[in-house]
Amino acid sequence: MAKLCSPYFLFFLLVLGLPYYGSSQLKMNYYSENCPNAEDIIKEEVTKLYHKHGNTAVSWIRNLFHDCMVQSCDASILLDNDLITGIESEKSSARNFGMRNFKYINTIKEALEDQCPSTVSCADIIALSARDGVQLLGGPIIAMKTGRKDSQTSYANVVDDLLPNHNDTMEVVLARFQSAGVDVESTVALLGAHSVGRVHCMNIVNRLYPTTDPTLDPNYSEYLKRRCPSPNPDPESVEYARNDLDTPMLLDNTYYKHLLEGKGLLVVDQELTSDSDTLAYVEKMADDNSYFHDQFARAMILLSENNPLTGDQGEVRVDCTRLNSG
Repeated sequence: MAKLCSPYFLFFLLVLGLPYYGSSQLKMNYYSENCPNAEDIIKEEVTKLYHKHGNTAVSWIRNLFHDCMVQSCDASILLDNDLITGIESEKSSARNFGMRNFKYINTIKEALEDQCPSTVSCADIIALSARDGVQLLGGPIIAMKTGRKDSQTSYANVVDDLLPNHNDTMEVVLARFQSAGVDVESTVALLGAHSVGRVHCMNIVNRLYPTTDPTLDPNYSEYLKRRCPSPNPDPESVEYARNDLDTPMLLDNTYYKHLLEGKGLLVVDQELTSDSDTLAYVEKMADDNSYFHDQFARAMILLSENNPLTGDQGEVRVDCTRLNSG
């Protein structure tokens, strides 16, 4: 659905007596009256999970990206396949390959349901856990609004049309982010999330075999070949390379410094240096970690407010993996 918000569109809705929902319906401390401890509960659960499984913090950030880029920030990505309701899960898309730790979202949800039944949406859990995950990884404090509702459908059929691929040209990547309300500067900042975590060899070997991508630093390419020795890695095996060898679990501007050295892990990473518009921001972020953090926070807010369901739209799922009706 196109996100129309011009004065003419709003006037049209008013004439028909129809409501308009969007990012303007979100607000700070949305749960202050009906679940005042909601954000504290989420932060506590996120922190506990981080100390048990450090990579969950990376998963929280990825969840926001993979959910909000597809139609809306509405937790549609959390829905499992369901024959009764006809839901086809977005998780089955190749674009969501490698996504993990979904089960821990329900761990957070259960803690919230215990205190405030049927009140806090799974969509807001995605947003707030991403916010808290960023901070645990040494990133900026983000002022995240809440008030999202959960989708009652899946968008598995359009995931490939909306999520950028790691092999896409920068023109395609920028266009897809723009459709989600994210400008060029914020797109460069969001890709800085690749400063943390790791990538499966399935998404890397195209740069190594049968010939090595000439834009790769030779020493870095040798490291990648050691990590990914086969051109046909098993998708079920644990074959990964770290995004950032220097500060692998710190959300910082080392990512951009590596790009300027020819050490971008994915094609989309290195592509940031091939476009004059994005290169200027790469250089600026490589030079100033505070600037990167400021722009990353702004980008996360823009993405998290992409076309949310609010008001009477959607529902508040009791179980994040299935519809209440299911």
